[in-house]
Amino acid sequence: MTAEGQGIGRNNGMAVFVAGAVVGDTVLAELTRVKKHYALAKTVEILEPSPDREADGCEISHLCGGCPYGKLRYDAQLHLKEKQVRDKLIRLGGLESPNVQPILGMEKPIHYRNKAVMSVWAGGLHTRKGGIAENQGKPLVGFFRGKSHETVDCKDCLLQSPPAMAAAEVLRSFIASDNITVYDPKWEKGLFRRLAVKTAYGTGEVMVILVINGKGIPNGEKLVQMLDDAIYALPVTEDGIQYSLESVVINVNRERDGRVFGGEWITLAGRPTILDVMGGLKFEVSPGSFYQVNPVQTEVLYKKAIDYAELSGGETVLDLYCGVGTIGLFAAAYGAANVIGIESVRSAVIDANRNAVINGIVHARYVCGKAEEELPRLLSGNGSAEESLQIEKADVVFLDPPRAGCDRKLLDAVAEAQPRRIVYVSCDPATLARDSRYLTEKGYTFAEATPVDMFPHTGSVETVALFVL
Repeated sequence: MTAEGQGIGRNNGMAVFVAGAVVGDTVLAELTRVKKHYALAKTVEILEPSPDREADGCEISHLCGGCPYGKLRYDAQLHLKEKQVRDKLIRLGGLESPNVQPILGMEKPIHYRNKAVMSVWAGGLHTRKGGIAENQGKPLVGFFRGKSHETVDCKDCLLQSPPAMAAAEVLRSFIASDNITVYDPKWEKGLFRRLAVKTAYGTGEVMVILVINGKGIPNGEKLVQMLDDAIYALPVTEDGIQYSLESVVINVNRERDGRVFGGEWITLAGRPTILDVMGGLKFEVSPGSFYQVNPVQTEVLYKKAIDYAELSGGETVLDLYCGVGTIGLFAAAYGAANVIGIESVRSAVIDANRNAVINGIVHARYVCGKAEEELPRLLSGNGSAEESLQIEKADVVFLDPPRAGCDRKLLDAVAEAQPRRIVYVSCDPATLARDSRYLTEKGYTFAEATPVDMFPHTGSVETVALFVL
């Protein structure tokens, strides 16, 4: 299967990508496009279902496409993702038999996302059985249908947090009752564009972000009260956490380029940030900053990263693409003497420094800029970085790049810093494999990797890899 959930079959050596098929199925498929080396098809009939196939329990999965692995048993999903990591390290990374440890999955792989971003529309896809139907006038709050900008109305999602679904229902009701307009990209008119909800699983604090094409929301106080009532009415979690609305933020987005958020943030009610607790550390989360979306597996991921770092105390650690500073702060808590983080998003750097203060960690500092530009400046004699931040070498480097992987200039600078260990946290096995090849050419040895299932029921997988000098 592909990461998008298409089954892959072969016909006389030609790969056929079949929508609606899972690993192990025997299907009757109709070809929809034929190229020179591959073909696309859709499932017409499942002749013999895979032993790993199961019902996903979602009424809109055939429309939404947000859970492409949802029809596979969870253990089969894990096996498939582990295989994908190993195969890409061999095929793209040039490693003959990479040491890939068993994937680390979730005990309860549902309702794990602490961040939801939903589109708002006044017409789109009907969620009942029967397929697509125009639904003009009725406010829809949900997710884009795969490879389209049509909104699938979502009343319940097995991946999202209960507060996210409660907020979506409130927004539907508010738009309808108060006759509020919804943004139409064709005419660039209408108010509501998107709804984003961030849930701090460690504290129960909730932030609601309302993305609008304007400066304010009519009857905004009423909407805040409705959101507060709905979120507070949710059941207490198994861990005894009571959800509470602590922040309502307006984001003004008048752009046409598809960006989720615009550049202006207005706190409508409560605080501009919420507080989460993870792994014994406190983290402030702001509206626009990056924060791992699966808090349960984030602890698993970071624990593995710290294990690979083998911190004994006194090390200088670089945390590159550091976001709000999570990995570096974990390293500081585990004994690193000097932590320097680099991140290009200014709001995230502000959050990272705040998080260091909140946790009483005085030996972690964060720099705003592109890692490939800032790291050479930090190396002694190679730039204008302030003297307190200059280093001759690093003992451990954490790399947590975006899906595109690391810039080669950054890998060159990392190799120049000569860390004994590089711990690479990857969200794309293909770019991990590409960068693995480059690091081995720089003299590093690929030691091992451990996949971590951060996104159950989807085709995405995170991997922690260790390189040693």
